[in-house]
Parts: sequence; structure tokens; C-alpha cells
Amino acid sequence: MIKLSIIATTISVAAMIVTLGFVNGFQKTISQKIFSFWGNIRVQQYTLDKSLVAEETVINKNDTVYSLLKNNPEVLSVQTFATQSAVLEKKHEIEGVLIKGIDRDFNTNLFSRFLTKGRCIQFTDSVYSKEIIISEVFAKLLKVDEGDSLHVYFINNNSAGTVRRSLKVVGIYKTGLEEYDKQFVLTDINLIRRVNNWDANKIGGYEIALKDYHKIDTVSTLLNAVLPSLWVSKSIKDVYPNIFDWLGVQDLNRNIVIIIMSIVSIINLITCLLILILERNKMIGILKSIGANNWKIQEIFLYNALFISVIGIGIGLIAGLGICFIQQHFGIIKLPEDFYAVSKIEVDLVWWQVILVAVGTMVMCFLSLIIPTFFIKYIDPIKSLRFK
Repeated sequence: MIKLSIIATTISVAAMIVTLGFVNGFQKTISQKIFSFWGNIRVQQYTLDKSLVAEETVINKNDTVYSLLKNNPEVLSVQTFATQSAVLEKKHEIEGVLIKGIDRDFNTNLFSRFLTKGRCIQFTDSVYSKEIIISEVFAKLLKVDEGDSLHVYFINNNSAGTVRRSLKVVGIYKTGLEEYDKQFVLTDINLIRRVNNWDANKIGGYEIALKDYHKIDTVSTLLNAVLPSLWVSKSIKDVYPNIFDWLGVQDLNRNIVIIIMSIVSIINLITCLLILILERNKMIGILKSIGANNWKIQEIFLYNALFISVIGIGIGLIAGLGICFIQQHFGIIKLPEDFYAVSKIEVDLVWWQVILVAVGTMVMCFLSLIIPTFFIKYIDPIKSLRFK
């Protein structure tokens, strides 16, 4: 029974650590994919009738806004962008897309991790770069590869006509997030300006990358307080709430696993201690007959039970951390990327969570172990000495 209790505690602690590591890793990886593609915060013109996901209301660059963003100590980088609806065409195969126009300030270090082929766009001193980056999804649908050319058709709102441009595919990316891969392609922002007859100061807005993505909401709120009236700051969580709601569901799954494992551990320890008390019924009677009080006898069983808990928690920590480190370095457990947006289970161990699991389990075990020891005071020494 003691061995079974140690095993149950070990499994419970290991399961809690593995769950925390896997859920944290999954949430962090998906979040970083979104942040790498769109930044942490978007600052653009305030509007009531348009979604921040579709084409933005065009606005002029603003030196005051740019200075506010650039001088914020939490901001890592600021880059301009604009989006435009268009249609890609190759050999009569067509696909509707949302083109994201990027400028020279585009953070290629964050985006290059998604490139499966080719390179980022090279900007020229001419009117605009005739290069485009598409996703693997569009590459398969249009049957194009790196180095191929395709036609892009823009709806020109100013002339109510269609503008066609021929662009060369210089890169193919894959984020694993279908919402991005089936929607966005990247090209020079000057192409969008040219198509729409914008001057060089026109943009869709600014994208901000933060030094610490955990401060998104705080920084966004502070920016809204100081930005001019025509401008608004939105965290990427507000732009794509469905993805972050999906990530939030993982917290519920994590909490359920932790609660179940805690209950299993507590029930096993209580059962183990009750059996130990029943087996040592005669010993309890002898100790009472020679003057030992109830609490002194309770201490004996508590020390023994805590010894079981410490061994179980210790082995559980080693097992849980071992599984996480193996997965982190070797990626043994794979996932279908089409469903989970990651090709393997990612691990992110937060050390204060690991310590909290160990300490919390110990505290819960100690509190739960006190309960069965109260039965000791109801044991009659005369009856227990007669007990066979």
C-alpha cells in the first residue's frame, strides 16, 4: 500500500508538471507565431465601421505618433504597414488574398523563421519592388514555386477599375495557422501606394513589437491615453480574439488535469494512512497504555506519511522534468500541424510553477493526512490490545 501511494503521488506530480510544460509551450509557440507576423500592438486610425483585420482606413504618417511609439521603453521596434484586397492568378488558377504591404523597417528577423523557401523582399530605389512572398497554401493551389512569376489583380477604388501587376515569388512561408496562411501574402508597401495613387506618406498603420509580450494590454492602454484623437491602439489579442480564446481554453484543460491529479494524490494518501492506522491498531493501544497522548501518536503517523509524500513528490519532479527535457530537446511526440498549428509538442517550463506544484502538493498532502489521524483518539487501548 505504501508503494502504491508513492507511485500514485509520483504520477500525479509528474502529470501536473508535464501538463504545465506542454500547455505553456503550446500557448507560447502559437502566440509567438501571431506576434512575429503581426507584432504585439497595432496603431492606426480610429474607425467604427471597419474591422481591424480587413483593409485599414488610410492615414498619413505622423511624426508625433512615431516618436511616442519609438520612445516608449517597452517598445522593441516599430514598422509601417498597409493591406489591400487582391486576386492572385497563375495559368487561370485564381485565389483571393489580403496583401500586406511592408516597408524597409520590416523586422525580417521575426518573420524569417516562417520561410520554408527563398528569402524576404529586397527593396529597391525604384518605384516599388516587384517581389512577393506567398504561403505554402497558395503555392500549392496556384502550382507556383520560388522564382516563378504570377499576376496580381487589384481593385482600384479611385478609378473603379482593375490594376494588374506581375510579381516574382521570392519566398514561401508557413506559419501553420490556417487563418494566416489562407489569407495573407507580403509585398512592397509602395506597390499598394502606387495602385491606389497614394503619396509616400500614406500608410495603414504602425505595428509594434514589445520587449516583453506579457505587457501587451498594459502598453496598449497607456498608448491609447497619449495618442492623438484620430489614432487608436489595439493589442493583437483584440484583433484576433478567436485565436486567443482558443488558447485560453487550454488553461481550462490544464486546470482540470491538475485538479484531478491533486484529488487522486490526496485520496491515495488518505487511504494509505487509514490502512496504516488499522494495521497498527495494537501498537496504538500499547502506546496509549504507557501514557502516550493522541497527538504524540498522530505525529508518528504524520512523519511516516510525510516521508511517503516527500519520496513521491521527489520522484514525480524528476520524472516530470525528465519527460519535459526529453521532449524539449528531441521532440519525440509529434502533432499533425494542420490541426494544432505546431508539428510537435512544445515545452515551456516556468520554474515558479514547478516549485508551486511541489510546495502546493506537500501542503495539500499534509493537510489531508491530518484527517485520518483523528481516528486515533477514538481507538480504545483495551479493545485494541484484544484485537487480532
